[in-house]
Amino acid sequence: MESQKVLGLIAGQGRLPFLVADGAKRAGVKVVCIGLADSAEPQLAAHVDVFFYGAIARPGGWMRKLRRHGVRETIMVGRVAKKQIYTPWRIVKYLPDWRALRIWYWRLRRKDKRNDTVLCAIAEEFASGGIILEDSTMYCKEHLADKGVMTTCQPPASAQEDIRFGWELLKKIGELDIGQAIAVREREILAVEAIEGTARMIERAGGLCKKGGWTLLKAPRAHHDMRFDVPCIGQDTIESLKQNGARCVVVEAGKTLIIDKPQTLALADKLSIAVVGY
Repeated sequence: MESQKVLGLIAGQGRLPFLVADGAKRAGVKVVCIGLADSAEPQLAAHVDVFFYGAIARPGGWMRKLRRHGVRETIMVGRVAKKQIYTPWRIVKYLPDWRALRIWYWRLRRKDKRNDTVLCAIAEEFASGGIILEDSTMYCKEHLADKGVMTTCQPPASAQEDIRFGWELLKKIGELDIGQAIAVREREILAVEAIEGTARMIERAGGLCKKGGWTLLKAPRAHHDMRFDVPCIGQDTIESLKQNGARCVVVEAGKTLIIDKPQTLALADKLSIAVVGY
């Protein structure tokens, strides 16, 4: 009899780890989850077969637990609040193990410390221990953005020029690994996402453009590695866009996840926010 496939899940904040876990379970896969301390939701334990908490700077412990349960393939998803890295006493709180030190001082030696570089170094370290990081959308592809207007609500005519103007700039920002989103109105960049994340950027754009009518554009960088940090929007994004005066959100088709897609698109129609896959 063929043994059940086992998937590792390294989980941060948000709904995405739930979508991956539920999708894997529907596919008949056993899920062994490492929930990152101070990030993963405790309710996630009810959606997986095995659940552990893991310290954020101790990947050696994650790897031992995953291997103990026969894991070879792993998905890493969910937010980790970057601002935690810059808090006082961070060295004590996030005391690294030897795997973390090896990643930082050997694999990243003479390299930049941008997100993609660090995540690739983590993937290499995992692979050296027999654990392979997989495409993070593997078990939730039905939530990827489609091409074209996904809502009944159509984008205003004024948004078309903003989309064409903003998309090329967004891709350049992505190549520099600055952020994954920008806000545009009348061919003017209102805000660019940085370390604060998209939610805070939306609030900032709303504060700067009191008359509203602006467009949010969100996409991964060119040649984005789908194992890492796939851009997402969800119901909270739509609600914040409405509160801050936006009329339209544009995401990259096939490379952006719409969390709880049917519910998110229904809410967008209710609040008159057009959702476009570009």
